[in-house]
Amino acid sequence: MKENQISTGRFIDGKEIFAVELVNSLGSKVKIYNYGAIVSEFIVTNAKGEKQDIMLGFDNIDGYLNEDYLADYPYLGVVVGRYSNRIRDGRYSIDGVAYQMAKGLHGGEAGFDKKVWDILPTVDPSLTLQYVSPDGEESFPGNLTVQLTFKLSDTDELILDYKAFTDAPTVINLTHHSYFNLNKNGGSIADHQLRMPASNYLEQDADYVVTGRLTPVAGTAHDFLASKAIGQDWDPGEGYDQSFVLDKPYGQLGLASETTEATSGLKLEVYTTEPVAHFYTAKYLNTAESKDGRGYGPFEAFCIETQHYPNSVNIPEFPTTILRPGETYLQTTIFKVSH
Repeated sequence: MKENQISTGRFIDGKEIFAVELVNSLGSKVKIYNYGAIVSEFIVTNAKGEKQDIMLGFDNIDGYLNEDYLADYPYLGVVVGRYSNRIRDGRYSIDGVAYQMAKGLHGGEAGFDKKVWDILPTVDPSLTLQYVSPDGEESFPGNLTVQLTFKLSDTDELILDYKAFTDAPTVINLTHHSYFNLNKNGGSIADHQLRMPASNYLEQDADYVVTGRLTPVAGTAHDFLASKAIGQDWDPGEGYDQSFVLDKPYGQLGLASETTEATSGLKLEVYTTEPVAHFYTAKYLNTAESKDGRGYGPFEAFCIETQHYPNSVNIPEFPTTILRPGETYLQTTIFKVSH
């Protein structure tokens, strides 16, 4: 694997935005920005011997900073933090102290996805980004240091290793919001085949907030224990926006999902140490101009967002997302492509 660092010529708050390309011996390439830890490209060779980009995004950094895009913001390819997914009413408590953050998704008004991360020196060909989130940012307590290392293996595995530590008790639930389409020509992902080893999913209320109840997938549209077309049982106007509890030991690296597409012959496997995979089929995606001048619409991508249980900071029965001084947050997620 080799790496190549390129200046974009853009600055935010005096910090320069770079694109870093990782290339392996197969000629596969991943492009990552230190703004938002965005993965904008993942180019692989499909079963027909053609080069294919399986990641949705923009040709350059300007697309991610465009006001129209940000006004209807889908979090294309970004890291999400401090806390991904939804916390009920934006409220939670740590050790009896109440906190109120902005309501809605993914870490507040300006989460980790809108920050310029520092590029740290590495020994091997890889990329390590660091962001230090100050105490009180988006109403989260404690100075939190986050490091995210990207590696592209010679077997087409994009490996994400997360590490974080804090100087005061805080909450953390990181994920990467990558959008995938395995069809070279894009379009609906309804015909993609998905398998997910998850016997239960998490009940959500009308606002998509996790309630604390586990529901068996058996006999429901959420049953992906055996591979089936994503669109086979979905509500075509809703798709999926659901958290699944993975059938693997807590904290161990294991399979989260396996997705295949017939025309490209590609298979994307996701492995993670996290207990939950949030499966989202891009209902709200509506981007006018993206790569090659092409736009993206609803259900033209899928996301496998590996994370802890959403809203678990308000549900004591769920594994904790509280991080304390002296502890280290660790997570590994792997996106493996084959054909």
